[in-house]
Amino acid sequence: MHNVPITARRAPLRRVALILAALAGAAPAIAEDFGDTPYVQTPQNVVDKMLEIAKVGPRDFVIDLGSGDGRMIITAAKKHGARGFGVDLDRRLVVLANRNAAKAGVADRAVFYERDLYKTDIRRATVMTIYLLPEVNLMVRPKLLSSLRPGTRIVSHDYDMGEWTPELSLVMDAPGKTVGRDMKSKVFYWVVPATVSGTWRWQVTTAGRTQDFDLAAEQMFQNFDGAVVSEGRSGKIEGGKLAGDRITLATTIDDGGGATRYEFSGRVAGDRIKGEIRMVRNGETSKTPWVARRVEKRQPRHMSLPPPTPFDPPR
Repeated sequence: MHNVPITARRAPLRRVALILAALAGAAPAIAEDFGDTPYVQTPQNVVDKMLEIAKVGPRDFVIDLGSGDGRMIITAAKKHGARGFGVDLDRRLVVLANRNAAKAGVADRAVFYERDLYKTDIRRATVMTIYLLPEVNLMVRPKLLSSLRPGTRIVSHDYDMGEWTPELSLVMDAPGKTVGRDMKSKVFYWVVPATVSGTWRWQVTTAGRTQDFDLAAEQMFQNFDGAVVSEGRSGKIEGGKLAGDRITLATTIDDGGGATRYEFSGRVAGDRIKGEIRMVRNGETSKTPWVARRVEKRQPRHMSLPPPTPFDPPR
């Protein structure tokens, strides 16, 4: 956990003051450190596990928000052959991190900048690593979802992303950890999903007959629901799921003469989907290409979630 916003150096004392005030029954006027993150080192074994979970390799570009002494990016470069950079607002830590990269022989692939994480261009990342407080995770979440390409992997130390369910989470030993009493760390892992909210349209031709289909999708992070409509008959989306740019869903539509089960799988590229449809009707299975285009785009529901509110101790 590192110094990222402007008043971070005051955060630990300020947080202690807030907690003591709450216990004493006092009511602070405002949490002035809202959005701040104190500097706490990530134990090296946790760094190793985070990079392992993200499957970091030589083709990856890793960005660490709040990079501290640089160990995350340096390890990614030295042990996994990746490239990347870290940002921190503490100039002393930035100098230290660049010095550590030079000592490790990876200064050409691991660079550190004195920079505000909220103003950092993160579009180049294929992997993002963070160790920020819960409120900061929620504040930076919209930026991660809107700026990063589908398929980008995100790994967080200790804190989740609120309503965004991780693809994987675990608890592990963290020898030498300087916060907490049990020397344990949590690790959370997500994959940035493509955006599919809106209306999609395609045609399917079987036995010389062409049918028009519409998909109306409402997205919440990597999941989506809605309906598939064909010739006035509809079926509810089942198992609508995104894994980066990969999309899967299923539905069943009864056309009056029997029910057809449709299972879709493909890849999203902007306003187009290319993949395959598996159809099951009367016990017979057939497959056909799936090429859909988006005819109406809507904002995913997760982008309308309210931002976090300042920490307000109980009175």
